[in-house]
Amino acid sequence: MVSIKAINTGLGIATSYFRTDLSKAEKVMPQVLDEFSKRANKPGQFLNWVDLPEQQLKRVDEIYDMVAQLKNQSNAKFLSVFGIGGSKHTVEHMLGINGLNIKKNKILFFSDVDSVSFNRYYNRIDGNFTNSNFLIASKSGSTFETKDGFLKVKQMLEEAYINKGFSKERAEKETAKHFIAVTDKSPAGSELRRTSDSENWLGKLYIHDDVGGRFSALDDHALFTLAYAGMKKEDMIKMLKGAQSMSKIAQTNDIKLNDPFAQAAFWVSAKLNGIKTSVHQYLGSMFEDTVNWHSQMQNESVKNTLKQIAKVPDAMHHSSEAHFNPANKYAFALTSPVDKGIARENSMGYIEALNKSYSNAGPFFNESVETSVLGLKPGTAGALTQSRAFSTVYQEMIEKEINKEPLPNVLDSVLQPHVEVYKKNLKPQPGEPDVVVAGRFSKLA
Repeated sequence: MVSIKAINTGLGIATSYFRTDLSKAEKVMPQVLDEFSKRANKPGQFLNWVDLPEQQLKRVDEIYDMVAQLKNQSNAKFLSVFGIGGSKHTVEHMLGINGLNIKKNKILFFSDVDSVSFNRYYNRIDGNFTNSNFLIASKSGSTFETKDGFLKVKQMLEEAYINKGFSKERAEKETAKHFIAVTDKSPAGSELRRTSDSENWLGKLYIHDDVGGRFSALDDHALFTLAYAGMKKEDMIKMLKGAQSMSKIAQTNDIKLNDPFAQAAFWVSAKLNGIKTSVHQYLGSMFEDTVNWHSQMQNESVKNTLKQIAKVPDAMHHSSEAHFNPANKYAFALTSPVDKGIARENSMGYIEALNKSYSNAGPFFNESVETSVLGLKPGTAGALTQSRAFSTVYQEMIEKEINKEPLPNVLDSVLQPHVEVYKKNLKPQPGEPDVVVAGRFSKLA
């Protein structure tokens, strides 16, 4: 029944498979990879993340120089990242698995639109906007949630400088020293780029063309934040090289070597065998934010399957009652660290118990990842992140190929057309007042 038992990528990721048959996916593997190669890095296919790590290796020095300059010109204490979705979750994920910002005292995030959240954020920067620099991430620059927070902060930062006795002109110049934009390269394509250029903000950080938000964990907003949080330059290079090596593995036409393809095939096999609910668990605090990013990747890309993604052991007791109930039919995965520290024996025993429990309950794979002291090894962090992107896209392609369904001109897994439903409702109807106005301050009662 089992077509493969284990895959070791050589990049600090080893996956063991139980109670699953990947033979159907293996048969269509040449067609899937051939079709993928025709689309990868082509304009309009939103697959430019495939070789993005290789491109980013050329920019590492430039990014670290911009970090140093932003810190020096403002003397601010924090970096606040303003962005939603992929502009936020990718960065949180990368910080977490690389063991950075553990005390939450270097990098802050703001992505909300309500007053309580704004007040809580203001409290975290000690009630002083001059304490923070601001990375504003939005491809178009017009994303309401990001633009609203950014315009509020910009106005209040200018007021803080005026209250220090600065003229309005001087206050505007000092405010500009706190900002850096990550957006479209072209001013024509982004009002945020136009603002950055007109106000002389530092540097040129980009959201690369045809790299969707959830696939952008190695784009400029993440790399800049990792560098700001203290990642060593040599570790960033290792991370990017690990990611690019995974890109190579993920396009290898051998299911015994190509773990991203095998993981995608696992989920497809479960679905084709009538399993409607699947579970992917992550063990350890380094994955707390990975859960949010992976959930976004799943919900925006796969869309037609129900997958639970959670961190354990927090979720273990309240999930296991359903997971191990024989009346339910699940497919399971566990991503677990290779523990080399003071908790090693208990940790490995716990993981073995989970492996035994899940492998007896249904189709299951365990993905074991190499660790450092505070997170994953840098190369493993890059490889794991890139692997998720490939597996997500391959899941759509494998299922359609097995079912002999035509692929769309642009893969469903890289698009998100239904997001427009709520965006449309943020806009006013003809003759009606604006529903939302970015940067609007309400009068207090």
